[in-house]
Amino acid sequence: MVHKQMLLDLQAMGVMPGANLLVHSSFKSLGKDVESPAQVIETLRFALGEEGTLLIPALTYEQVPVFPEEKRVFDVRNTPSDVGIISETFRKMEGVVRSLHPTHSVAAAGKRTQEFVANHEKDSTPVGENSPFRKLRDAKGFILMLGCGLAPNTSMHGVEELAGAPYCLRHVFDYLCTDAQGATHTLNIRRHHFCNAHGEKIHQRYDRLKYILPGYVLAGGKVLDADCYIIAAKLMWDIAEKVMRDDPLFFVDDAASIINE
Repeated sequence: MVHKQMLLDLQAMGVMPGANLLVHSSFKSLGKDVESPAQVIETLRFALGEEGTLLIPALTYEQVPVFPEEKRVFDVRNTPSDVGIISETFRKMEGVVRSLHPTHSVAAAGKRTQEFVANHEKDSTPVGENSPFRKLRDAKGFILMLGCGLAPNTSMHGVEELAGAPYCLRHVFDYLCTDAQGATHTLNIRRHHFCNAHGEKIHQRYDRLKYILPGYVLAGGKVLDADCYIIAAKLMWDIAEKVMRDDPLFFVDDAASIINE
């Protein structure tokens, strides 16, 4: 059942029929008036209509660790998502299709599903040119941060790739991946590793987008009890890449030593 107030709030945020929308989410942030994660998904899909496409990251960086080597195994049909109950509920729904990537898969449903999820396995990086994140940018879609703040904005990894960030994607690993038909593939993937050469953690600061994006690119609002943001994906990528080329460490803390490694 569609949640009427949530629908009104999403519409007020700018979620429109026919849009292509990538959603990062926190179910708990919405409050106690929501029946289930499935109701959130149904309301999002209703807001987008038959012409729209809903995309939700189904990341598995904890389920598919680098070490031990025998754990570098991903099954697009069965490997659980690491990023919350809305994501995990969505990826298991009938009609939802998940991209083939061992750590940064995306689940999708709607008119342009196949276009968004196809060929992710051809990328050697998590957010490369064939990833749904990059395709959302090219489709001039939107990113909705549903009660989770700005920090878990996976699309920013794609910006880092384009800008040549000096603090990530420095190691390549082999992963055994099983596709929707049960066929297995060995993929060579450059994995994110947000540490410097001394093993010290580098803290990502994608929340700094609020300092560089104008209101027509990033807008805040409420969906039920949740503080939310909606972002025009292409403009975010363009502005953030320019900032990173001028200051490669703008979106991280504790990374100065990286330059001298």
